[in-house]
Amino acid sequence: MSQLTTHILDISIGKPARDVPVALHQLVDEFRWIKMAEGSTDGDGRIKNLLPDTQQLEFGVYKLVFHTNEYFEREGIDSFYPSVEVMFNVDSNQHYHVPLLLSPYGFSTYRGS
Repeated sequence: MSQLTTHILDISIGKPARDVPVALHQLVDEFRWIKMAEGSTDGDGRIKNLLPDTQQLEFGVYKLVFHTNEYFEREGIDSFYPSVEVMFNVDSNQHYHVPLLLSPYGFSTYRGS
């Protein structure tokens, strides 16, 4: 299993958000981010392989950028957030699961398992 996974649940309809582009960035100095990977959620709203199984994240600060505008436009739903950025710390070699609970006018996230 990849060290980093994610999923998106559209809580306004109670279903996974599929085909949402997601990018992973790493903070390399105080103001500079580099893109490490990108992918799209599957039919179950998940990305299980954003990174190769063998790749370990260095300790540091990362962010997932969920390009939610494309999803809401495709679904014909007005929304407030064109994207959602979730920053998090990697401080061990454990598995990191970063889910996103999404609605057109709000979102929530947490460290999953």
